[in-house]
Amino acid sequence: FPPRPGGGGGAGRGARPRGRIAERFAGLAAERRAGFVPYVTAGYPTLDHTRELVAGLAEAGADVIELGIPFSDPMADGPTIQRSSQGALDAGTTVGGVFEVLAELRGCSEVPVVVFSYLNPIHSRGAGNFVREAAEAGADGILPTDLPLGADPDLEALLSDSPLDLVRLIAPTTRPARVRDIAHASQGFVYYIARTGVTGARRELRSELAREVAAVRAVSPLPVAVGFGVSTPGHARAVGAAADAAVVGSALVDALDSGGVSGALDLARALRTALDEVGPAGPPEMGPA
Repeated sequence: FPPRPGGGGGAGRGARPRGRIAERFAGLAAERRAGFVPYVTAGYPTLDHTRELVAGLAEAGADVIELGIPFSDPMADGPTIQRSSQGALDAGTTVGGVFEVLAELRGCSEVPVVVFSYLNPIHSRGAGNFVREAAEAGADGILPTDLPLGADPDLEALLSDSPLDLVRLIAPTTRPARVRDIAHASQGFVYYIARTGVTGARRELRSELAREVAAVRAVSPLPVAVGFGVSTPGHARAVGAAADAAVVGSALVDALDSGGVSGALDLARALRTALDEVGPAGPPEMGPA
């Protein structure tokens, strides 16, 4: 594997060197700010649009960018991301093309990037090849959507030992003991799913969300980002007050559809402003490790 991006002291698991994701969240904590994590379906509607969009998001204040590998059966995603994923595939988007765009972004920006992928594209390319190429292109993390903790120990070991942070998902239905296990097996940050079901914009966030996020933060050694259904500046403010970062995906795709790249960037700037209007949640009361 190529060297790990970033540098400096330890963060996450063991003596693992600290990379760009950890450095960014440390900076946010020092600045008393909540993070903004936009999700982009790579190649939708074309890779040229993705090039323009990710560069614009970096300039608009994204703290981490999730770059989604399009897949024909994205079962965790709602209609918006499903449509964008199929559109990217119809436009001829390939994993190699996505990594080329990532390398171009890395040439002009240090914004951390997490590659968001289902297992099928990873296995189709060969897990070792996928991770190596992603790291060489400048990725900082990987989030395999359909890889529960313990489901594939060999693959999980390969990913955990790679230069990429292995970001894991926690759901509202996850048992407390397993929440702790997932949080301690994660790297970079933990992604908390704001609701059960699939991705997609929603009118309201659940009233229990802040309490649930506080419980996760109490046992997590890593920052907690919240996504699924976060779609408006008001949502972003609410999430920013409870969590370390807000993840927004479907709403940005909708804005891209209705207003092009400029429309998506207008929404991104509004979300960044909303997050800046609230400080992040205070330090959690840590439970036993």
